[in-house]
Amino acid sequence: MNKTFTIFGGNSNTALTAELCDHLGISQGRARAERFSDGEIFVEIGENVRGVNCFIMQSTCSPPNRNLMELLIMIDALKRASAGSIVALMPYFGYARQDRKVKPRTPISAKLVADLLTAAGADRVLAVDLHAGQIQGFFNIPFDHLVATPVFRDLLKLEGLRGQEVVVVSPDAGGVERARLYSKLLDCPLAIIDKRRDGPNVSQVMHLIGDVAGKRAILVDDIIDTAGTLCNAAEAVLKAGATEVYAVATHGVFSGPAMERINKSVIKRIWVTNSCPQEDRLARCDRLTVVSLGPLLAEAVKRIHHGDSISSLFY
Repeated sequence: MNKTFTIFGGNSNTALTAELCDHLGISQGRARAERFSDGEIFVEIGENVRGVNCFIMQSTCSPPNRNLMELLIMIDALKRASAGSIVALMPYFGYARQDRKVKPRTPISAKLVADLLTAAGADRVLAVDLHAGQIQGFFNIPFDHLVATPVFRDLLKLEGLRGQEVVVVSPDAGGVERARLYSKLLDCPLAIIDKRRDGPNVSQVMHLIGDVAGKRAILVDDIIDTAGTLCNAAEAVLKAGATEVYAVATHGVFSGPAMERINKSVIKRIWVTNSCPQEDRLARCDRLTVVSLGPLLAEAVKRIHHGDSISSLFY
């Protein structure tokens, strides 16, 4: 019997793609993505996909430009092979931090990526914890925005990080909504750090709003990139009287000096998802724990394929 849906994987999330297929009980779609000697990307679909609902797993993490281009070419290849539908599964949506003009004569690159995905032929996009939820409005095709909260919620409770002796801390004003959700689910108070950003990957803690004295603090963020914001926030929280500092982030980008900073920081433990590959980072940081998005994404894929609601997965 012919397949009715299949999962294809780009080169950025090979382990997560394999796990997703295991959860769904299907074999991964055959596709070959290679580069010519000059760096051009070539994709060949190795099976019949006519009328098949195709899901492509590809985070646009480092190197973002190569992974994005590979995704676009794979979408185009499937479209020209008469796929029934094409859904881009992007656990980490690169360029999401460029969602507005921060200075005159600067781009809105997140909108450009949305246009590229649509022009390439994607029928639907799914991402986890966008840096700004409003990015969904850049798309004229259906967009499913999942959150990683269900993935972390039970884990944090098992670690005993709940109740009034714990405080959830947002490392900046933009993450307050996310931190408030964790605060509600863990039944604990909320604090906010007011920071000033002087340039890309450069931030300075200005004020701490809320009481953290005598509490175990959980810093909650969507992305850890160079870890400057996170480590500065952890120092500020500890100086304000917190007994321990933990961190939870959906996307562990960990670029530049990130791992070195984390190893020298006061943070006791960090949890991230596998939206970006973490195998090499685990060997370099014993404070890092990776939680899988596989079960969440597998359930989303099943519901999208069968036309069922996925709203219950949001929280």
